[in-house]
Amino acid sequence: MTLRYLPDAGKLYGPEFTNDPQAVYARLRERHGAVAPVEIAPGIQAHLVISYQAALDVLTNADGAWSKDSRPWQVRLPDTPGAAAALGMLAHRDNVLFSDGADHARYRRVVIDCYSMIQPHKLRDMVIEVSDSLIRGFAAKGSADLVHEFARPIPLRVFNLLLGRPDSDSAALISALYDMMEADPEAGARGSENYYRYIIELIESKYASRGDDLTSWFIDHPAGLTQQEVIEALVVTLAAGFDPMASLISNTISRMVSDDRYYSSLTNGALSTYDALMEALRAEPAMANYGPYFTTRAVDFHGTWIQPAELVLVSYAAANTEPTHVPDELRSDGGSYLGFGAGAHRCPASDPATLIAMTAIERLTSYLSDLELDVPREELEWRPGPFIRSLATLPVSFTPIRPDQPGESPWSAQSASPSTPSEPTFPASPADYATSAPWSS
Repeated sequence: MTLRYLPDAGKLYGPEFTNDPQAVYARLRERHGAVAPVEIAPGIQAHLVISYQAALDVLTNADGAWSKDSRPWQVRLPDTPGAAAALGMLAHRDNVLFSDGADHARYRRVVIDCYSMIQPHKLRDMVIEVSDSLIRGFAAKGSADLVHEFARPIPLRVFNLLLGRPDSDSAALISALYDMMEADPEAGARGSENYYRYIIELIESKYASRGDDLTSWFIDHPAGLTQQEVIEALVVTLAAGFDPMASLISNTISRMVSDDRYYSSLTNGALSTYDALMEALRAEPAMANYGPYFTTRAVDFHGTWIQPAELVLVSYAAANTEPTHVPDELRSDGGSYLGFGAGAHRCPASDPATLIAMTAIERLTSYLSDLELDVPREELEWRPGPFIRSLATLPVSFTPIRPDQPGESPWSAQSASPSTPSEPTFPASPADYATSAPWSS
């Protein structure tokens, strides 16, 4: 059986969508209402939920028409480059994203329990150390690309530490994942190989000798994850912790430095970093179109007939900005939003994600309070793709700061700690950031 062709499908790829996705959502909304046919890659179609209420209905569904198991859909895909690209984000795996019922509850319990062992104030200290070390790399130049020099390295270095690898190993992880994101097939294959090697070496080291880290906690959780399930837990942890968080950081900064409500200088704007973060989650969520579901039977959903084993995606970006749901003016409190999803599959690590993003941004703006975009925000370049709303670059200028100048600086913060000027020290494992296991009490 082949996939059903959906007529008049909007394209979630190509320059038009990349440059102005909201215009595409508005056109789809006018033509189709709450649920629209779309192509996520050439020849690969889906139903896109673009109404806020319809999105909530999917995410909080309680009947058997909706499943996270993509396998019935996968077997119907054509053998095309578009299908291969879609499977990177949608292929079934034994993890919390692609499971239902008891399996999902088991995987989710592991994630919630293990993340609860990370103490927030100590996670914040970790992010401060990572952020300061990155800022030291460009603060004296007076200019930076905050995507590549700040936003993208932060989650990888932080999660590398949380998973139980020393900071010196983060360069290998960063290189592997950057290569995986490249359009060049050779670079992508190299990145995939190096990423797999990183995961296998991490797993083998923790099975041989536990530490106080997320990997060891996954292994030792009473749910009894198999080794393959631990691998899948690590894969989804890094996937959810890398691109979406990096994009959240850069999207938020880009709004702050281009909006006078936040900024005559970043230290005395009328609104806070938290306000900017909430606004980015609502108006420009990093995971713009995702939350995949697959129908188990034919269903009439908000006026659209969806057949069994068809792909349904939630457009958080379109739902959050639906004109009937949110006033035209952006609200300083962010309004109601689905940036972290809703219901049983809502992101279980939204609190650590918010803490990491806020801490990193506040650290940056506390040192560089006169950040200015080098181009108008509407001219910033965005990465193509149907799922993520992510800046390709974020070029900024600012007054340089130097190691020898008086006052607060990332160098003075470094000298106040046991770190050496050339190599900041991090714990060999996150033991200092852990609390007791909830299953041991």
